[in-house]
Amino acid sequence: MTQQHLPTVAYFSMEFGLESSFKIYAGGLGILAGDYIKGARDVGAPIIGIGIKWKQGYTDQHIDPDGKPYDAYHNYMYEFLEDTGVQVSVTIRNIDVHCKVWKTEKFGNNPLYLLDTDIPQNSDSWITGQLYGWFGEERIAQEIVLGIAGVRALRALQIPVDVYHFNEGHAALAAIELIREKMNAGRSFEEAWQATRDEVVFTTHTPIREGNESHPLERLEYMSAFNHLTREQMERIGGNPFNMTVAGLRLSRISNGVAKLHGITANKMWQDVAGRSEIISITNAIHTPTWVDPRITAAYESNGDLWAAHMELKRELIRFIEERSGISLNADHLLIGFSRRAAPYKRSDLIFSKPELIAPYLESGKIQIVFSGKAHPLDDTGKRIVSNLVAMMKKYPGSVVFLENYDMTIGAALTRGSDIWLNNPRRPLEASGTSGMKAAMNGVLNCSILDGWWPEACLDGENGWQFGDGLETDNTEALDRHDSEALYETLLQRVLPTYYENRPKWVEMMRKSIETTREPFATKRMIEQYYNKMYIKE
Repeated sequence: MTQQHLPTVAYFSMEFGLESSFKIYAGGLGILAGDYIKGARDVGAPIIGIGIKWKQGYTDQHIDPDGKPYDAYHNYMYEFLEDTGVQVSVTIRNIDVHCKVWKTEKFGNNPLYLLDTDIPQNSDSWITGQLYGWFGEERIAQEIVLGIAGVRALRALQIPVDVYHFNEGHAALAAIELIREKMNAGRSFEEAWQATRDEVVFTTHTPIREGNESHPLERLEYMSAFNHLTREQMERIGGNPFNMTVAGLRLSRISNGVAKLHGITANKMWQDVAGRSEIISITNAIHTPTWVDPRITAAYESNGDLWAAHMELKRELIRFIEERSGISLNADHLLIGFSRRAAPYKRSDLIFSKPELIAPYLESGKIQIVFSGKAHPLDDTGKRIVSNLVAMMKKYPGSVVFLENYDMTIGAALTRGSDIWLNNPRRPLEASGTSGMKAAMNGVLNCSILDGWWPEACLDGENGWQFGDGLETDNTEALDRHDSEALYETLLQRVLPTYYENRPKWVEMMRKSIETTREPFATKRMIEQYYNKMYIKE
């Protein structure tokens, strides 16, 4: 990659996770986006971010005295944001809505421009109030702001763009604005669509069909999302109901999944979409300076005492856990970390599926587990999962912990100080799973199903462990039973004996974990692949 010839990329994302206290992210999608524009700054790549200034961000989720999660929202002020002096307007429900444009480069990131409707000119100022909050109409309004106002902000800021990169389907309406611009300049719809496809690339994430957002065309029309296109034209792009992922696939010249396995899964999942772009694979990565502790890096690079560096971080994590929960864990006993969004396919409580096997280890403290994660505010099933984990904390008060209100601070502490990083989704429903990369580069050994990124990295018994054999089946009961047995066998017969009886082998595996992941799963590789495979035309 030679910098002087790189195309300029506008990277659209509903959320950006740049720093824990900057509440414009919900989880992995946003943290990936934040890492991406930090990594772009490190390598000098001309990528700028387009997002939304969320007044209340995502939910703060706490646990009530009965052990049930509840949601709380705060209005956040960010004095560090720069006022660009630019405002643009969009039409929502046939009303002009004004969007102020803010900018930040505070977190070692490339410029990030954030759209904000919370200004006096708007009667409907709460469009940019809550990330993933409320219902269908509000979501469409937010996507009009991100996509249509995002393109208009780029024009007003006079930033020339070569490639528009949509991180997930939320930004698909940006391409509708690009088509409208070209039609206003005299092109036919077909010509405008084709020319727009030539400058758009698209990343699809979730392999869960229900997680791919769709809206009735009538609702899009009522919200003014057609943006001067006809109903027939919109239906050709996204179908009816209008699926944002289908639209992204048809509006782009090339698309990608976020791991090799996910690319295969995505191609199967969307194989019947006529006129879609090719879906390739570019595996996600992490911004190493944000997530990897320099003490681990120094010990690794100097061939120093990795175990001593790890134990320092582990004791820090244990102090952190005690401050947050009042529970004091044992630094000499195995500590498993598990932090994920509370979704059924992630099977947070799989390790408890055979109490007769796991209970003795939890009661003795030989196995300690720290969980964290949020459920979507409207997801009652996800909240029941959180409640179940809290119940396990009460059942095993000295060895199971649930840390409420998961954020980047908790994520960083767990991926630096745990001994094992546990991951047990139903394959192939984990798109990538960047938390495992963070753990691996900190010498925290992955113990995972062969899903997401792990099949590309796993050297079983050398740099971590796989459990299960990559089984995929629609029979979830059979799959859960199969994977549960595999988890217990690996954990009890392989992980525990190595931890407690073969410390030299454990440290050797830590070193191998760092060696095999620190470059292949860092943002530099990911950005280079996006340029070489998607941004630069052949």
